[in-house]
Amino acid sequence: MTSTPTSVAIVGAGLAGAKTAEELRTAGFDGAITLLGREEHRPYERPPLSKTNLLKGTVPDADLFVHEASWYSEHDVDLRLGCTVDAVDLETRTLTARVGGSSQSLPFDALVLATGSSPRHLDVPGADLSGVHYLRTLDDSRALHAALATRPRVVLIGGGWIGLEVAAAGATLGASVTVLESSGMPLGTVLGERIASVLVEAHRAHGVDVRTDVDVAGFTDDGAGRVTGVELRDGTQVAADLVVVGVGATPNLGLALAMGLDLDNGVLTDEFLRTSHAGVLAVGDIVNAWHPLLERRIRVEHWANALNQPKAVAATIVGERTAYERLPYFYSDQYDLGLEYTGHVARGDVTDVVVRGEEASGAFMAFWTMQGRVVAGLSVNIWDEMPNIQELIRSGDVVPASRLSDPNVPLGELVGVH
Repeated sequence: MTSTPTSVAIVGAGLAGAKTAEELRTAGFDGAITLLGREEHRPYERPPLSKTNLLKGTVPDADLFVHEASWYSEHDVDLRLGCTVDAVDLETRTLTARVGGSSQSLPFDALVLATGSSPRHLDVPGADLSGVHYLRTLDDSRALHAALATRPRVVLIGGGWIGLEVAAAGATLGASVTVLESSGMPLGTVLGERIASVLVEAHRAHGVDVRTDVDVAGFTDDGAGRVTGVELRDGTQVAADLVVVGVGATPNLGLALAMGLDLDNGVLTDEFLRTSHAGVLAVGDIVNAWHPLLERRIRVEHWANALNQPKAVAATIVGERTAYERLPYFYSDQYDLGLEYTGHVARGDVTDVVVRGEEASGAFMAFWTMQGRVVAGLSVNIWDEMPNIQELIRSGDVVPASRLSDPNVPLGELVGVH
């Protein structure tokens, strides 16, 4: 940006939007900040929504929110909730926002899009029945918590991270749980069958019925609008009192499309998170950014991006131009398994998997390598190794598989080994 703006509008009041406001103040920006969000709740973090403790009702709401309620006024951030942005005029640098039935115009010098993503919906008969749930918002999680408390027969459609975390919560609460996955292995495309099978076996050990290579044809009901089961394309019926659909998410690009920004699997940005239009930046789930370390574009729908990208956005706005080059990171908790993953394996990349430790022990690490170089790593119930794994990835060093797999060789000693 050629000059520091005096006003910033942030569209989207999730973690990414709230952290952008925070990082702007931390960077010394003293102009006007307006944060606009669709939900009535002040900004909160989404990862806990599918975790067992929240679905059990043991996590206080206060622990979910990004900031205390008073933080926004104390830092002179104009937080507008229940607010929908209908249009942006880039020539006049004005947006039109609607709260309730009234519209208001808001001028800005810089605009940050943090519009997030929405769950994909199934287009099958009965998809709108009562008892069919999606999980994206705090209200969704509260409704699911109330439903799980009755220990119903639960069917999870989709064996991704959301589906498996909710399955773990349901099984822990004593519900009868079935997971329906259309591919050969839940998380197989992410982790590969060898590592994904560790999670699948953990679920089966806790009584979860995991079914693979199945396609959902529709939902059955009781005649009064409530779901009673899932019908598969082979004619099989799976009884259900509660269905949770977790078949992925799509970035919310409607506003970016209407603005004429360059799009391709998200909003295209450079490493400074600048879009194709001067003065417009993007952050979080919607961003398909150039990654200077990985030398490719990536779009990652994970908490770590929403948490960390705002610092780079704020730096760009105040003229410091700090490239965003953190490695992707995510975590998951299922039963007694705590998982942390870092790095990036693109669809179509051919990798070798090197395992350190015994998978059956419930505490091991796995590394994905390309031509001997570590490109991603997973730690299961082994803590404090993420910095070492990330250093291995960043180094680009060729690491002998025999040393990478040896638990007696400290990971920190492998950087610089050729």
